Amino acid sequence: MPRYIPRHATPRHRWRPGPLLIITTVLALAGATTLTYSPAASWLAAYNQSLVISKYSDAVKSVKPTASQQLSEARRYNAALSAGAVLEKNTNVPTGDGTSSKQDAFDYWELLRSPNGAMSRIQIPSIGVDLPIYHGTSDATLLKGAGHLQGTSLPVGGNNTHSVITAHRGLADATMFTNLDKVKKGDRIILTTFGQVLTYQIFDTRVVEPEDTATLRQEAGKDLVTLVTCTPLGINTHRILVTGQRILPTPPKDLEAAKKTAATLEFPWWMVLYVTALVLIGFYFWWAGRDSTIHPRHQARPQRGGRRRGEKEPRPMEAW
Repeated sequence: MPRYIPRHATPRHRWRPGPLLIITTVLALAGATTLTYSPAASWLAAYNQSLVISKYSDAVKSVKPTASQQLSEARRYNAALSAGAVLEKNTNVPTGDGTSSKQDAFDYWELLRSPNGAMSRIQIPSIGVDLPIYHGTSDATLLKGAGHLQGTSLPVGGNNTHSVITAHRGLADATMFTNLDKVKKGDRIILTTFGQVLTYQIFDTRVVEPEDTATLRQEAGKDLVTLVTCTPLGINTHRILVTGQRILPTPPKDLEAAKKTAATLEFPWWMVLYVTALVLIGFYFWWAGRDSTIHPRHQARPQRGGRRRGEKEPRPMEAW
C-alpha cells in the first residue's frame, strides 16, 4: 500500500489574544495617550482662545457703548486711580487693594466690557503668546486667559499709567505665560484694546518676592505695562515681572499683527503621532493575537514503493 505524505499544508489562523497581550496593549494605549495629552490640551486651549479673540475683534466694532466711549471712560478711571498693587504671599496670582476712594464712581467690572467678557488682547511675538485679557485675576478667569490686576491702570495707555497683566504658568493643558522667563530686553508686548493698538518694549525682567510691589506702581510721565506670573514652576514662591514702556508711534508691523483676528496655530503634530501610535498598537494586537495551526488543504499524493517490513499501513490522517 502506498504511504501518504502531504504535498503542502496551509496555516489556518485563529485570533486568540491572551491576558498578557491584552494588558500590554492597554498599557501601550495609556502611555500614548499620556504622552500626547499635554500638547493636545495646549493646542485645543489655544484654538479656543483664538475663537475668543476673533469674536472680541468683531464685537468691539459694534459694541454699545461704542469703543471710543468705553476707551474714554477707561482713561477717566485711570486718571482717578491712585491705589497701588499688592502681591499677596503664598498665592498663585497677585491682587489689587482697590483702596482709592476716587474709584467709587466707577464700576470696574463694567469698564471695557465686551459681549464675550474680554477687555483686551495681549500678544508677545517672541514667545508666541496670543491671549484674551479678562477683568480680575480669579482662578476661573485665569483658566480662560490672562487677567487684568484690579487696582492698576486699565490697558488703554496714557501718561502716569501702569497696567499689570497676569496669567498662569506651567499648566498641563495650556501654555499661557509658561515661557515668560524666556523673553529678553527689547522684545515687544502688543495690547489691542477696543481697536486701539499699543506697543510696549521690554526694558526690565526680574524675579521678586511676592510682597515686593515697588515696580508695579505708577511712574510720573511714563506709560508702562508689567506682566506677572509665578515661579518656580509648581512651587510659586516668587514672581516673574516683565516690564515694558510704550513705543510711539505704534510700529506698522504691530498694527498688522493686531489685524489678525485669530492666533496662528501650529500644525497639530501630536495628532499625527497619536494616530500613528494607535495604528501600530492595533496592528501588533492583531498580529500577536493570532493562533496559527497547520492544517492540510488537499489530500496528499501517494509515494511509490511499499512500506517497510512490520510497518502498519497508515491511515491518511496519521501522516500528520
